[in-house]
Amino acid sequence: MRIFAILQQYLPFINIHVNLEGWAVSLPKIYHICMRPVKMLDLHAQYLRFKEEIDGAISTVLERTDFINGQDVKEFEKELAAYHGTAHAIACANGTDAIQIALMAMDLPAGSEVITPGFSYAAIAEMCHLLGLRPVYCDVNPNTYLMDVGQVESLITPNTRVIAPVHLFGQVAPMEPVMALAQKHNLYVLEDNAQAIGAEYTFSDGTVKKAGSIGHISTTSFFPSKNLGCYGDGGAIITGDEGLAKRCKMIANHGQSVKYYHEIIGMNSRLDTLQAAILRVKLRKLNGFTAERQAAAASYDAALGAWPGLHIPARAQGSTHVFHQYCFVLDTPEMRTGLQDALKEKGIPSMIYYPQPLYRQNAYRQDISLPVTEYLCDRIMALPMGTDMDSEQLEYITFTINQYFSTLL
Repeated sequence: MRIFAILQQYLPFINIHVNLEGWAVSLPKIYHICMRPVKMLDLHAQYLRFKEEIDGAISTVLERTDFINGQDVKEFEKELAAYHGTAHAIACANGTDAIQIALMAMDLPAGSEVITPGFSYAAIAEMCHLLGLRPVYCDVNPNTYLMDVGQVESLITPNTRVIAPVHLFGQVAPMEPVMALAQKHNLYVLEDNAQAIGAEYTFSDGTVKKAGSIGHISTTSFFPSKNLGCYGDGGAIITGDEGLAKRCKMIANHGQSVKYYHEIIGMNSRLDTLQAAILRVKLRKLNGFTAERQAAAASYDAALGAWPGLHIPARAQGSTHVFHQYCFVLDTPEMRTGLQDALKEKGIPSMIYYPQPLYRQNAYRQDISLPVTEYLCDRIMALPMGTDMDSEQLEYITFTINQYFSTLL
């Protein structure tokens, strides 16, 4: 560990190899002196690494002044589709718009049901209500936090039109059984891929596909904190279906394919050219970003996996993990509160994804109970995760957690 080597070089009179209790006060102070501040995601550090390329891409757009539907938008759409191995990528203003556009493209009857996890962000539920659709919530796997496909078939009714799995925290939902159910019941599959771009899913026959390229249509977000994030808002729809792609392009452009001729009801949702230029640079780095996140997660796993009461994230069968978030579960809500307080005291941020089930939100309330979802909401928490976490930061975080758990023994 580099920080220890530095200390031994310049402070040889300190006995580095002492027990944990002996360092309980002094080591965190030394870390604070020697390292960059810990953030949930350090976007500034990432920008500085690629500043020349990003600034050059922005400058090119400024010189061309093609700010709307410019050259970089068209090139990014091609590159994004190629990355996913699909025929079409339609860029839009944000990830929530992408979901709205995808649902509108399906031309669903009013009251159609969309089966989706109750443990997730609100975007799918929000768009269902805005479009006159009904979200039907299923529970999730307690270890992977992904859609429990075993529950889905029992929720299918004559009004069901869509299954919408969420690739949560960086892993792919169990898409092989999802696609089998959809085929059996003649349903659309909409993948919410806002958190798992770059992840891969291996089918039982050995076929490997990228997250977002498996269902009939998928959506993603380029919000700055995402694994592939721009410097504002952005989103995209991915599909191999020619008909859906055509409708999505029209919907995103006021329902027109020829200017001033509006064929269907649409909206105005565009990814601006500056953001597309930034995303083109970062798309070329995405596989490297994934490797860096996986390395940080491996450090967390190795340091934290032995503590009783702390359950590190399980790996979903068939899926790689790109670690949009590093989330784990604690045995009790009180343990989570205590750990968050201990981290905060040492200047380490943490987050709760998500504190309340969707069906208990005032906007989307339904009189149901999903036991795993409710258990997770009370006990899950996330640690800092990103592409530019150095060893000192990871050591400081894990030391602080280990110190907290040692007090519970």
